[in-house]
Amino acid sequence: MISINPLDISTGKLHGYLLGAVSPRPICFASTVDSKGNVNLSPFSFFNVFSANPPIMVFSPARRVRDNTTKHTLDNVLETKEVVINLVSYDMVQQMSLASTEYDKGVNEFIKAGFTQIASEVVAPPRVAESPVQFECKVLNVVALGENGGAGNLVICQVVRLHIDEAIFDANGHIDPLKIDTVARMGGNWYSRAKEGIFEVPKPLSTLGIGVDALPEAIKNSTILTGNDLGMLANVEVLPVAANSIVSASEEIHKRAQQCLKEGNISEAWNLLAQQ
Repeated sequence: MISINPLDISTGKLHGYLLGAVSPRPICFASTVDSKGNVNLSPFSFFNVFSANPPIMVFSPARRVRDNTTKHTLDNVLETKEVVINLVSYDMVQQMSLASTEYDKGVNEFIKAGFTQIASEVVAPPRVAESPVQFECKVLNVVALGENGGAGNLVICQVVRLHIDEAIFDANGHIDPLKIDTVARMGGNWYSRAKEGIFEVPKPLSTLGIGVDALPEAIKNSTILTGNDLGMLANVEVLPVAANSIVSASEEIHKRAQQCLKEGNISEAWNLLAQQ
């Protein structure tokens, strides 16, 4: 076993050790708005619940290690003091990952990731309709833990309304862990799933995915391809040239493309779809 003084290694390497060791971590899929009403949606795995009376959750949008900039979510909660925390199930994890792409300020990740935006009852930020549980929150305090890259900012939130999909309840009215089927972050690109174990979802940090909204209508409206499938297809930087001519929706080709996506072969899936 090696012993390490955190001051003796780079922030990036320390960050990797921390996230690789402290896992799995639940995901806060935070929807916020700025003072002008622009919507932002972004996931954070520095997150948990800390109190039931009052109901308190805390998540931490850290300053970026590479350039010490802050995230739009942090800017928004400082401006408006409101947030909705949407939990992430396996059925929405690919789209959630796409939403973590660093789009420019003002870009609505609901649209880019293909999620359904629904109004909250108490706060201004919208909820993610696909999420099995949504917590509307008032921000009580934001505690900055430092001023350098990698420093966290504890966003302390009080739940003022929660919304639960009744389909995830068991016979006794409790949330069934198998039905909610949540996912959690581990180190690197790895995730874990409540039902099965760990799986890998490449994080779109170095690329700018085109977004679900940029997919051809025949693909976006497919009765075969799931939200996860669309999230994977939409994570390419450029739409394949041949894809611009896609107008039909062959179920057989969509099923074959879906199998390619299950195997992680996104390029072959696009090759099949573009042949329609």
